[in-house]
Amino acid sequence: MSTTALASLFPSADTVPEKWRWKTDDSALRLLIGGRLSTWDGPRKTIRSAVCFRDGGGALEQVELGSSALASPAEGLAAVRAASEAWAGGRGEWPRLPVERRASCVMDFVARIRPLREAVARTLMWEVGKSWADSLVEFDRTVRYIEETVETLRGLERDQAVPVRAEGFAARVRRAPLGVALCMGPYNYAINEAFTTVIPALLMGNPVVVKTPRFGMLSNALLAPALAEAFPPGVANFVTGDGASVVGPIMESGLVDMLAFIGAAKTAGILQRQHPRPHRLRQVLGLGAKNPAIVLADADLDLACKEIVSGALTFGGQRCTAIKHVFVHRSVADALLERLGAAIDALKIGMPWEEGVVITPMADPQHPAYLEGLVQGAVAKGARVLNRGGGEWAGTLFRPALVYPVAPEAVLYHAEQFGPVVPASAFDRVEEVLDAVDRAEVGQQAAIFGRDPQVIGPMVDHLANLVCRVNLNTQCRRGPDVLPFAGRKDSGMGTLSVFDALRTFSIRSLVAVKEAEAGRLDDLGRTSSFLAPPRG
Repeated sequence: MSTTALASLFPSADTVPEKWRWKTDDSALRLLIGGRLSTWDGPRKTIRSAVCFRDGGGALEQVELGSSALASPAEGLAAVRAASEAWAGGRGEWPRLPVERRASCVMDFVARIRPLREAVARTLMWEVGKSWADSLVEFDRTVRYIEETVETLRGLERDQAVPVRAEGFAARVRRAPLGVALCMGPYNYAINEAFTTVIPALLMGNPVVVKTPRFGMLSNALLAPALAEAFPPGVANFVTGDGASVVGPIMESGLVDMLAFIGAAKTAGILQRQHPRPHRLRQVLGLGAKNPAIVLADADLDLACKEIVSGALTFGGQRCTAIKHVFVHRSVADALLERLGAAIDALKIGMPWEEGVVITPMADPQHPAYLEGLVQGAVAKGARVLNRGGGEWAGTLFRPALVYPVAPEAVLYHAEQFGPVVPASAFDRVEEVLDAVDRAEVGQQAAIFGRDPQVIGPMVDHLANLVCRVNLNTQCRRGPDVLPFAGRKDSGMGTLSVFDALRTFSIRSLVAVKEAEAGRLDDLGRTSSFLAPPRG
């Protein structure tokens, strides 16, 4: 299919099915600062869809969805100061509130957003190009994550209720908040990734400032009223705008105690350097990845193909957990690549509301050209595009490209493509792949496809020291959310899961007495939230 034909997959304004037509929404003009939900009347930025409309002459233009607030540095500072006032050096109402009352606020938030399910999913679909089915899944997963986190915290509270006795002392050990948290999520999971940090931060008693991603602002803004209604003033603050203008002053204020950021390592480095006391800044960072799929000579090639295509190209590969490079044993390379090419060619490309669509328009209009450059660079180093039309693009649509053999000299071998490009390389000895993973600057996950435990066992031992998750005969992924999610090297810092996130946004603190006076811990539980026994 030519680039012109690919462009024809975009609709004109009047051919979008009535059910899916967009009406301009300016919800992203909302700011939530200090408990006050206001509509911004200053400079605005046009929110453009991942979807393009095609005019009568065939030209493509991204659909305008509405406007977002280009908040000034003053609004960023106002938000972090409101959170700091709610913290009040640990003396604020929120950090001293009993855990169950904080949990009640969180569950109130859940109740308020449930009716917004389809509105949020529809907005995600138009903003970032995620399919309708996957947009619904993202909302549902977010709600489930919140509910599971609340239940996990309740269990943690029960476990901590029993005093620790040792060497003549008795102590009540519990987890205490850290302070003001700045939470910044990515556009690819604009709702889910944001609230996997916001909710545990709030539950543990930390006031938060939420800064929306550059794509997905409108989806998040739909939830701002629920934040305003469910939490006390200053506890949850919400701002949009240019990151350098808004986030820079927030970090430079020194009022942020905890940074939760999911995005590019370069941006994380800038944020760290902006804080006047970086050694005091607690951080949980989800950064880049180059997750390999390693296909051994005895692998089930049909299974490997299915898992690799899904793992590499779900949501167009725009996931840090996606498979980013296929290493295949030379003896089965041709057979696997033939399967991969056919499976990739069979993927449906189209608009996110279409049934069964897999490859949809991308939110970043600059990304197709970046992907084209990676593919062309690999071809210049001896690779070929194996699937029909792979690498063609028009507007924000990019046809997946299976590229082989990608040499170590090619940028694609090392760079995170974050899109529908599947680089593949052959190997003769397993040690070649393990050395490549060792040399990589990132280390999140790896997937092994094979059968022989004598080969796989030693590989697991090595890979477990290079990445944080090894997947056997299945693709790389984040979930289930009860499992830890982390990265080594430049892939991240800290660990997230429904359990680990609660630990990440808190610190163990304790009250100790001589064992003979252990009863005082219970007595003080009548006047101290920290020492009070858990409820429920």
